[in-house]
Amino acid sequence: MGRMVPCLGLKYFNNQRLNFSPTQNPANRLELPLYFFLPYVHLQHRRSYHPSSFPYNLALLSRRRPSQVRLDRFLISGKMRPILMKGHERPLTFLKYNRDGDLLFSCAKDHNPTVWFADNGERLGTYRGHNGAVWSCDVSRDSTMLITGSADQTAKLWNVQTGTQLYTFNFDSPARSVDLAVGDKLVVITSDPFMDVTSAIHVKRIASDPSNQTGESVLILKGPQGRINRAVWGPLNRTIISAGEDAVVRIWDSETGKLLKESDKETGHKKAITSLAKAADGSHFLTGSLDKSAKLWDTRTLTLIKTYVTERPVNAVEMSPLLDHVVLGGGQDASAVTTTDHRAGKFEAKFYDKMLTEEIGGVKGHFGPINALAFNPDGKSFSSGGEDGYVRLHHFDPEYFNIKI
Repeated sequence: MGRMVPCLGLKYFNNQRLNFSPTQNPANRLELPLYFFLPYVHLQHRRSYHPSSFPYNLALLSRRRPSQVRLDRFLISGKMRPILMKGHERPLTFLKYNRDGDLLFSCAKDHNPTVWFADNGERLGTYRGHNGAVWSCDVSRDSTMLITGSADQTAKLWNVQTGTQLYTFNFDSPARSVDLAVGDKLVVITSDPFMDVTSAIHVKRIASDPSNQTGESVLILKGPQGRINRAVWGPLNRTIISAGEDAVVRIWDSETGKLLKESDKETGHKKAITSLAKAADGSHFLTGSLDKSAKLWDTRTLTLIKTYVTERPVNAVEMSPLLDHVVLGGGQDASAVTTTDHRAGKFEAKFYDKMLTEEIGGVKGHFGPINALAFNPDGKSFSSGGEDGYVRLHHFDPEYFNIKI
C-alpha cells in the first residue's frame, strides 16, 4: 500500500491516563520496557510503513503487551491458528475492513470503536467519545474518515489517523446502522423506534471539508415496523436496501424515497432479519435471520436466489470476495449462554458453498454467540466477533482455497 497511515494516538494504556509528549524533557519521559520498542521496528520494515508515520510517543503508547495478543491453542483444520484480539470489555457488535484490507475496525457495547492491524492483530487505538453501545461503522474509500452509529442517539465522524471527532449527527433515538455511499459523499443512517418516535432511514450529505458539515437530512424514509437493523446502498447509489425486525427486505429509490420492491412473505424470512451483507460487485446480497436461515437475493429484482438452512439463529452473515463461499455466525440467544458450554451452544462460523448451499465446514472458538463477521477484501482472511468480547482473526491455510465439494 502506497499510502502511509500513522497509528492512532492513545492517551490511555492499561486503562490509565498517560501524560507524555515528545517535547518533554528526556529526563522526564515515561520509561517503558524494552519489548515496547522491538516489535515496531520489525513491523515498520515488514509492512513498508515509514518510521516517520509513527510519532515516537504514539508508537510506544499504542503497543500492547504480548500476553494480550496471543495465538489460540485450538487448532482449526489441523493448522489454522486464529489470533485472539482482546480490546473490548463488552460483546462485539460489528466488524469492518478498510478497502485496502490492512486495517480492521471493531464496534462493541463498551462505547469505544477500535482499530487494529489486520494482519497480526495489533491494536492501533480506540475512538473515545460515544456514551452508549456502538452498533456499526463504516470507513471511507481512502481510509481517512470513519463513521459510527451508537445507542447514545448519535452518529459520529472521525479522523481515522488522529482519532479526532469531526462531526456529530444527533437523532431522537439510537442510531443503528451506517453505510457510506460510493464516493463517500452520502451516508445512510437508520434510527431505532423509541417512545413515540418511529424507526427511520436518514440520508445525510458528507462535506469534503468537516468545517462545512451540517446535520440536515437529504432524505428521510419511514414505514417499516419495528427496528431497522441494516440499510445499505444499492448499485450506483440509486437505491437503498433495508431489512429489520419485520422480516421484510425493502428496496427504496434513494432520490425520491419511493418504495420500489418488497420481499415476498412466503419465500422471505419468517423472523427478524439481523444482518445484511453485499457481494463485492454489488449484484447480490445476503440476509441472516433469527428463523435459523440466510437468504441470497438479487440486488436489482429482489429475486430469491438461494436459502441456507442452519440449526441456530443467525446473527451475522458474510460472503467471500474470492471464492463462492458464504459464512454464517450465530448461536443460542445470549440470555441463555450461561446454561451451556461452547460445544453445545453452536458458537461457530459455518461455511457454505454459495451455489450448492451445502455446508463446507465450521470454525469454532467463541464462547458465546457470534455477532459480527467480516472478510478481508483480498479473501485470504476473515474475522469474527462474539458475545464473549473477543475478535478472532483467521488467516486461511492454503488447503482452504482447494476445497472440493
